[in-house]
Amino acid sequence: MSDTEFRVGFIGLGNMGAPMAERLLAWPGGLVVCDVRPEATETFTAQGATAATSAADTAERAAVISVVVLDDDQVRSVITGPGGVLQTAEPGTVVAVHSTISDRTAVELADECSERGVEFVDAPISGGAPGAKRGKLAVMVGGSDTAFDRVRAPFGCWADLVVHAGAVGAGTRMKLARNLLHFVAFTAASEAQRLAETAGLDITDLGKVVRHSDAITGGPGAIMLRDTTAPVPPDDFWYSILGHVRDLGEKDLSLALALGERLGIDLPLARIALEGLGPGLGVGTGDIAKEQG
Repeated sequence: MSDTEFRVGFIGLGNMGAPMAERLLAWPGGLVVCDVRPEATETFTAQGATAATSAADTAERAAVISVVVLDDDQVRSVITGPGGVLQTAEPGTVVAVHSTISDRTAVELADECSERGVEFVDAPISGGAPGAKRGKLAVMVGGSDTAFDRVRAPFGCWADLVVHAGAVGAGTRMKLARNLLHFVAFTAASEAQRLAETAGLDITDLGKVVRHSDAITGGPGAIMLRDTTAPVPPDDFWYSILGHVRDLGEKDLSLALALGERLGIDLPLARIALEGLGPGLGVGTGDIAKEQG
């Protein structure tokens, strides 16, 4: 069987799942769709897909099955519950979970699938609904080399970055690390808004500036270029670059903290950032942070 001759199943046609599945309508081997809302499959069947009545029905018809549901409990139900995938899946079937679940759940489900000769991959996605609609998601895959080779082509229909993170559970761990950055940054954004608002500034204009400059510089991801978090030797290529970033960051953070102090507003993330920026970049604490400390 070639990389595209097998049939793909898709379970969960919500805000993320539906646009992902739409990009599989042209999949050469055919598409099987399933959702707890039968009406959700109508758009797909009108374009040539086959509707399944359950997860087990999907597994009878497809060799690679993508699952996009809400949480760990729903994922377990879809795979191991009554009418679940494992009721009918043939050995060699690959089940891919795109929901963000616990990495422990992923490993446990992989063990249960393995007992039936079924491959499990945890393959959480990043890019949100806009990325799904544009076919520009990133997917982080945890699973065997064999399973990764099998899913790479169908995943490429709706993702333009497919990363093999490692064994089962690695995809989820990478997603959690990615989202740690995401939501800490959101919290930092709210702290910046409080500072700006207290200073009498228009925070909608601040938002425009942030989105404009991040679109050019790449935001915090712009410094994620090294292959280790170990300290950077002084003779390393990156030392002067990251040292420059640290010095600029410490200067601006200290100025923001001084402004916050004058305005009577606490900036706890800014304090943590001032202390941790240099060590986090691998170039040690700079002079400004040392003076502030």
